[in-house]
Amino acid sequence: MSSTTGLLCAVITVSSSRAAGSGAVDSSGDLVETRLRTLPVADIERLLVADDVDSIRNALLQSSADLVVITGGTGIGAGDVTPEAVRPMLDRELPGMGEAMRAAGLAKTAHAMLSRQLGGVRGQTLVLALPGSTAACRDCLDAVWPALPHALSLLRRGAEP
Repeated sequence: MSSTTGLLCAVITVSSSRAAGSGAVDSSGDLVETRLRTLPVADIERLLVADDVDSIRNALLQSSADLVVITGGTGIGAGDVTPEAVRPMLDRELPGMGEAMRAAGLAKTAHAMLSRQLGGVRGQTLVLALPGSTAACRDCLDAVWPALPHALSLLRRGAEP
């Protein structure tokens, strides 16, 4: 991607019940999409996948986005497998992003220490895995938002000859 074109973004919502057609509104995915639209965006792809390792990995593999934001599956429940699906696919994990997201959540609730959100780089794509709760998504995005333009610029520069 050249520095003069908009970002390609993907929002992947991880929810077995929604993927099965529960009809529930994807509030966290909607929140992320709305927030991403404040960036210079060319397109935003939306995906909804079941909370299982293969579905999450396949969605990540299919994306050609500059920024992928995954919501859901970062808790400690038996079905919460997003970190296990994403982490092995990263070339580099960005521990500071996960730490910043948890710190922001801890300022509001002690339950944030149970969340396993993360950030990392896959090729030239920045990947963020956020909780499924809309409020937690908002807090996590607020925590990493100031660093996103610089991170995306560094990744874009790495793509140019």
